Amino acid sequence: MPYLTSPVVAPGALARRPQPTVPAGSGLLLRPWRAADAPAVHAAFQDPVLRQWHIRSCDSADEAAGWIAQWEQGWADEREAQWAVVDESTDELLGRVALRQILLGDGVAEVAYWTVARARGRGVAVRATAAVTHWAFEEIGFHRLELTHATANEASCRVAGKAGFALEGTKRSALNHQDGWHDMHLHARVRGD
Repeated sequence: MPYLTSPVVAPGALARRPQPTVPAGSGLLLRPWRAADAPAVHAAFQDPVLRQWHIRSCDSADEAAGWIAQWEQGWADEREAQWAVVDESTDELLGRVALRQILLGDGVAEVAYWTVARARGRGVAVRATAAVTHWAFEEIGFHRLELTHATANEASCRVAGKAGFALEGTKRSALNHQDGWHDMHLHARVRGD
């Protein structure tokens, strides 16, 4: 059965080109993940603050290498776009930013991010989120980006607000964390906001 509207973003918009490196300003760069990043990803997930708000653990650099391979395949399959957030001059890993649950036809994706412990409080997540948002809207043509976080995660709520994502509501008992079910804030930006 045919759709009554054209796709917002045409199939192939991501896969037909290499994943780009995206400047995020003030010495920050979003670049595609590399296999060599696996030890740094594993180290990041040893941080109890990161584990508190994440639903996955990373038990080894080999496991992180598997994630990186999945993230690379996600670009090729046009279902997710994951970037390492690095210091532009040293290539030190500072975090991750991603577009997940991509629906090209609807022009919708979910933004996700984390930062390593030593990068917190420096605006890294805000700048990375702003850069990936600009790229998604202006370079690719997405219409709507969503962002969710546990309501108790005040730092993520601040990042969402500073990156221009309006709070739209609360999804009750929406994600099962290590300590039980969490209510999740739903934030969003629409192209043109």
